Amino acid sequence: MPPIKQKSITLHDVAREAGVSLITASRALGNPGRVSAATVARVQAAAEAIGYIPNLLAGGLKSRRSRMIAALVPIISVQQFLPTIEALTAQLDREGYQLLLGQTGYDRAREADLLNSMVGRRVDGIVMAGLLSDRPATARVRAAGIPLVETWDITDQPFDMLVGFSHLDVGRAVADYFLSKGWDRVGAATGDDQRALIRRQGFAERMGQDVPTAVVPAPSSVGSGRQAGAELLRENPELQAIFCSSDTLAEGVLTEARVRGLRVPEDLAVCGFGGTPFSAHIAPTLTTVHVDGARIGAEAGRILLERCRGETPAQSFIDVGFRIIERESTKA
Repeated sequence: MPPIKQKSITLHDVAREAGVSLITASRALGNPGRVSAATVARVQAAAEAIGYIPNLLAGGLKSRRSRMIAALVPIISVQQFLPTIEALTAQLDREGYQLLLGQTGYDRAREADLLNSMVGRRVDGIVMAGLLSDRPATARVRAAGIPLVETWDITDQPFDMLVGFSHLDVGRAVADYFLSKGWDRVGAATGDDQRALIRRQGFAERMGQDVPTAVVPAPSSVGSGRQAGAELLRENPELQAIFCSSDTLAEGVLTEARVRGLRVPEDLAVCGFGGTPFSAHIAPTLTTVHVDGARIGAEAGRILLERCRGETPAQSFIDVGFRIIERESTKA
């Protein structure tokens, strides 16, 4: 026996149930300011009673707005990006937009495919964790006129709008902090992604010397942090301090130090990056470079929505900066 096809519930059904005209039902659900509060309540009650769900695709075709914003992140599970996504989602939700999340996996080809897909879906805006890298895909975004915010990085020539900070300056600031402690026998444990390597570059340049470095595949983990710590300490047992490209990597280095019977920070100091919540609760507590990820998400959402409304943001380039939070892993 063939399956029974259920008739879809339309706006006509809502209007009939509420006892109003089709145009009144449409206005009550899509533009409630144009009808009375009593009528809006009656139409909404009717829609709920019969199970009506608006066809957002049809509405988007009429208005040429999808009410969708795309966000591309390297890895969804990386903790430092979570506050950004949460704040961005909250900002968009307040104005009736939904978030479409894509994962690039630190892969430029994957990034290009996702950008092409988002252009094809006619999203109203795009938020990138990082800077755009693929030129053909970038050209298609520009040709489509889609506003875009690059985040978690900085450049003198942003594609459109930008909310971020300098990774080069992060590395330099950590080097200055280490030098202020009198540490010159230092190493670096870093992921192989571009932003992490830029932080390592700034760190080595400011230290003014070759810095022993263990490079692990991104995204880093506690396990790869242990491997990096073991490699550095095996080849450079005299190290006084290690700068890690993420707090997760730093936790692995701390674990390896404990296994080797090293005291932290007396025998080995460790500094992470990201300001993840767990950094304040592990033992010893972890010194880290804190970046306000929630502010990045909120600012990116705000200026993107301004552009979606046809406005020109007062600021389209926002440097949120960073700060070093000193804790037990480096504090004498």
